[in-house]
Amino acid sequence: MTELKDKAAAFLALHRPGDPVILPTVWDAWSARLVREAGFSALTVGSHPLAESVGKGDQEGMAFADVLGRIREITTAVDIPVSVDIESGYGLKANDLVDGLLEAGAVGLNIEDTVHSEGGRLRDPQEHANLVGELRQAADNAGVHLVVNARTDVFLRKAADAPADRFESAVTRLKLAAEAGADVLYPVGRHEPDLQRRLCRDLPLPVNAIAAPDIADPTSYPELGVARISFGPFLQAALAAEANRILQRWR
Repeated sequence: MTELKDKAAAFLALHRPGDPVILPTVWDAWSARLVREAGFSALTVGSHPLAESVGKGDQEGMAFADVLGRIREITTAVDIPVSVDIESGYGLKANDLVDGLLEAGAVGLNIEDTVHSEGGRLRDPQEHANLVGELRQAADNAGVHLVVNARTDVFLRKAADAPADRFESAVTRLKLAAEAGADVLYPVGRHEPDLQRRLCRDLPLPVNAIAAPDIADPTSYPELGVARISFGPFLQAALAAEANRILQRWR
């Protein structure tokens, strides 16, 4: 537990606005080793690429116990901090989620406000903040400052609100999550620079941005105020496109 505590503290310290930590998003031991050998200081495990790698669907198509099995393989394969996308929590209690992650060797998590087990409804802002608070309390009780990345999906639900309303909704939700004990805030979506800059300016904690690694400009993010960059499903998709290009030569 001491090793996890130190690793979690080191992971949290990497989140510096304007000097973002790059967390390539992986799905198995092979991709984790690839990232570690490339020199990255931490990584994240994405629910979408993880599910794809075992023939399951995203949006909690995998059971949490199966997720943990893959996380153990990853944390055994690499010695850098590992954060895990736990989607909306699989309908489990915060203590069970935190205990499982720590036992598997993870030191961070993403928690989103879309409830997949309930038809994809969006949690009420305070409801989501309460879950963040429960995760923080569970981690505190375990003695490890698990890095909690609170995500909101409001920008992905474009039919529901006008752009200005989505911005205000995201900021309101994430400020409540910050008050509840989040460490990082994740208004998920590939945003235009001005919007990303406003989010980083208006939110009170380090902000996670998502990037497509094969087309995004790594030098464009620091001046926006971003503190963390992850790749979601886009690294796996880029590798799949390249693999298909190679395979087509042999058909």
